[in-house]
Formats: sequence, C-alpha cells, structure tokens
Amino acid sequence: MILIRDVRLLEGNGNWDILVEGNRIKRIGRNLLEKEGIDKRDVEIIDGRNMVAIPGLVNTHTHIPMTLFRGVADDIPLMEWLNNYIWKMESKLNEELVYIGTLLGTVEMIKSGTTTFNDMYFYLDGIVKGVLESGIRAVLSYGMIDLFDEEKREKEIKNCEKTVKKIIKMDNPRIKPAIGPHAPYTCSKELLTLSHEMAREYNIPVHIHMNETLDEIKIVKEKTGMRPFEYLNSIGFFEGVRVVAAHCVHLSDREIDIIEKKGVVVSHNPISNLKLGSGIAPIPKLLERNILITLGTDGCGSNNNLNLFEEIKMASLIHKGVSLDPTSVPGEVSFNFATLNGGKALNLEVGVLKEGYLADIVLVDLKKPYLIPNENLKSHLVYAFNGVVDTVLIDGNVVLRDRRMVNIDEYKVYEMAERAYSKLVENVDIKK
Repeated sequence: MILIRDVRLLEGNGNWDILVEGNRIKRIGRNLLEKEGIDKRDVEIIDGRNMVAIPGLVNTHTHIPMTLFRGVADDIPLMEWLNNYIWKMESKLNEELVYIGTLLGTVEMIKSGTTTFNDMYFYLDGIVKGVLESGIRAVLSYGMIDLFDEEKREKEIKNCEKTVKKIIKMDNPRIKPAIGPHAPYTCSKELLTLSHEMAREYNIPVHIHMNETLDEIKIVKEKTGMRPFEYLNSIGFFEGVRVVAAHCVHLSDREIDIIEKKGVVVSHNPISNLKLGSGIAPIPKLLERNILITLGTDGCGSNNNLNLFEEIKMASLIHKGVSLDPTSVPGEVSFNFATLNGGKALNLEVGVLKEGYLADIVLVDLKKPYLIPNENLKSHLVYAFNGVVDTVLIDGNVVLRDRRMVNIDEYKVYEMAERAYSKLVENVDIKK
C-alpha cells in the first residue's frame, strides 16, 4: 500500500490523504492512517505537504518514437515535411531505434505529468518494451497505410491483427490495443472496412487522423465525391466502435453532425496544427454539441515536445484569440480535455482522483514562483505551470520520485537517443 499524506486537492479545502492499494485508489480522506487502522510498517508513506495531487494527464494522439525526429525540418508544410524528410528517416527505423525513441518519450511524458498515451506507429514490439520498462500506461495501435495497394493492405492487416493478439495475450493492465488506419487519404476502402471489422471483433477503439489539412480533404473528395467524415460514415466506419479522430481541423457542418451522432472523440492537437500551418480546429462549435474533446501532442517531429500542459494552455488561449471572446474554452474545460475526457475517450478509469479508480496520480510542488499564490491553483495549472512535476504514480506504482525516474536510467536513455539520431540522419539532407 501507498499513503500520500497531507496533500492538497483541486477540490475541497485543506489537506487530504490518498490511500492506494494495489493499482487503485482505495480511499480519499483525512487522517487515514489512524482511521483505517494501518500499521506504518505495511505502507509506503509519501509526504504530500506543500504538494497538490492531480490526476495523471492523458495524451490521446502521439507517435512516441518520433522523439528522435525532434527539430527535423521545422517550418515547412505537412506534405513536404512528410515526403522529403520524415518518411525518408522512418524508412531507416527498426525495432531497436523505436524502442530507444519510446524510452525517451516515456521519460518526457512522465516528467511532465502524462501517465497515459494513445499511440499510432510501427515496430510495436519496440514500443511495448519501452512502455513495460518505464511503467507508463498506453493504448497502442499499429499504424496502417496501404496506399491503395492490395499486397500492402494484406500485409498491414496481418501485422495489425498479430499485434492486437499479442497485446491481449500479455494481459498487462497498463497496455491495451487499438486499431490504427492512418487516414482516409492513405488507406483504401477495403483497409478501412477491415479495420472497422477488426475493432468490432476485438471490442477495441480505432485511432485515425482526420481532416488535418485542406490538401487531404481535397484528395478524399476527388476520389470519393465526399468529405472524409461523410465518406467514412457512408461505409459504416463509425458503427459500433469508439473512434478517436486526431486533428479535425477543417470540418463542415455536415461532418460535425456525423461526429456528434456517431459519438466520435476528437483529439485536439493545437500546437502541432499551428506549427504545420494546418489551421485551428473549431473546438467552441464542437463543445456546443457536447462532443467529447481530448488533447494530443502529436509526434515530436511536429510539436516539438510531449508536454501536455502546453496543449492545455494553448487549447484555451487560441480559441479566445480567434473568437475575440475571453470566455471561450475556459481553463477548467481545457484541463478536463487532458484528464477526465481522456479517460472517457479510452474507456479507462483514469483522469480523475476518485475512490475505486486507477491510481494514476501526479504530485506538483507548490513552492514555485509561478504557482504562488496557492489559492488559485486551477488557474495556475492551466495558465502558469510549466509541466515540471515532482512525483508520479502509475497503476499504483511510483515511477517518478523527487523529479527522478524510478524504473529507468534517464541519462543512459539520452545517450542512446543521441546515437540513434545519428543513425537516422545519415545520408538524409536535413534542413537546418
């Protein structure tokens, strides 16, 4: 058991205790050591004085091994970025390089308060290995692209199902599978249909890129006569499955109707969308329809970090600026995007500190200049905090203590990542 003593909460006055038993929050109250009759020898006590406990953040759209692509080819359009730089480097990846990039990403996420991430990539054995070692929680999908080629499609589906079965067989409470068709403009109708069928068969979510750029919408419309959400709806893609749609920047009213009616989850990635010049998702309009909004960082090639606190702040600020309305997307709403809503989106009991829920808990040191005065903590966590957290529990285990990683040697990871980057950029003309 673990007992966090005398810690602040965002709700309620004074200090509280949080009792963790196994991988769940057993009790939240005051003076729990005495009230629960716990022998101090049976419990690890964490001093929560001068700390606030918050739920671990949930990043609903990542490509975690792309930490190795950080800073590559900045300031160019998405399609040029993909075709001339990213895909060239990705062709050099292997399981070991993906494992190293994953370790680097888990260090970055844990040290900035993210405890769960929803990822789409390949060489998933490398990602699984990194997730297991770091102690983070993940929903993992094998990213499928067939480019309308039948032979490639068969290979992608086979690899996807193999990965799903492997993760299910592991029976690890921290790792869940999802289905990851890349996007309507890179996947054939057959691949999209098979993805949907597989998600229904295994009762797992779908993770897909949607309406990120005007170019991709144009491609889909020329090929199908419909906008992306209309096209997927016409082939029954949203029926009976939970779909997490990343980006959703350019949406028609008809597409918003579909998102609402089919219960599609939107993963808002404001910083990546801004950096690539893709645009700004119509989040206030989606909120009016009670559509579930979550937050994602996207990969480090286009962000360039995995600090979800930056997304929380940006998600509130950009919509105020665009609408000229300072009441648009209040800070508390954007904080919920990254916590409560993320848990709901992935069907996980995370994102809120509640008895019976999974013990994914983050402690933030209150004795920092940007968190003073402590009376306005909800505001500070959105508009003032830099994401440097003190202690992190995931699945009831301490994975960060006093800002130091518990399960892995982060400095060794940094050295490995530097060597891995050198291998990736060999013979690739990187824009400086």
